[in-house]
Amino acid sequence: MGARPSRRRLRVDPPVALDALPPELLVQVLSHVPPRALVTRCRLVCRAWRDVVDGPTVWLLQLARDRSAEGRAFYALAQRCPPEGEDEEEFPLCALARYCLRAPLGRNLIFNSCGEQGFRGWEVEHGGNGWAVEKNLTLVPGAPSQTCFVTSFEWCFKRQLVDLVMEGVWQELLDSAQIEICVADWWGARENCGCIYRLRVRLLDVYENEVVKFSASPNPVLQWTERSCRQVSHVFTNFGRGIRYVSFEQYGRDMRSWVGHYGALVTHSSVRVRIRLS
Repeated sequence: MGARPSRRRLRVDPPVALDALPPELLVQVLSHVPPRALVTRCRLVCRAWRDVVDGPTVWLLQLARDRSAEGRAFYALAQRCPPEGEDEEEFPLCALARYCLRAPLGRNLIFNSCGEQGFRGWEVEHGGNGWAVEKNLTLVPGAPSQTCFVTSFEWCFKRQLVDLVMEGVWQELLDSAQIEICVADWWGARENCGCIYRLRVRLLDVYENEVVKFSASPNPVLQWTERSCRQVSHVFTNFGRGIRYVSFEQYGRDMRSWVGHYGALVTHSSVRVRIRLS
């Protein structure tokens, strides 16, 4: 019988605790953690981890991994226009953390754009029988919900104020002249009643003073002419420095003064921020 080969025990080194890692390695490790977990879990572990999450490096590493054209352009812009000191009471998280959490580029910053949650998020002034929420009469492409707001026989008004900084676009980015703000709205009429529609979008400073605005007053839709939705849109570029808010304002009424809700239908409102690539 041959001798059984001896089995040598390999010495296993004890695992290295994360808190024993050098700071530069800890940053690399934490940069692979999803943003929400970084803020809600990792930041609470200890002071060293909190300092990492509150600093810019871990977030810049996350941004650098987006190799799309827009991702590369944004990473370069973030390095050229880093966020400066902010009021910690108003913004407990750093600006880069807010950006990675909120992912504002390309996302619709209007809340409840189709009325799927009633009037939540909107400041509303009722005229006539007031605003109502109904099913769309015709399909609106790309809408998150096929519902719409409907006006009445007197002017109805509603407004939503979008805080761009709270949504993750820090002030230095807004002031960089490389940001565009794209606004759009869908509106239409019932076939049996004409209507009037107005849109006004204003860019406001930190004190809510108007800096620049866009207004649209399309021709009224006449009775028995059509039952369809059409889009109004505009892109704000080179809007100067100091912009913080977007005030999105809609007006509508019917042309027959009928009791009920026969006025303009509005839905799928949007405010989107994008990088100017050219």
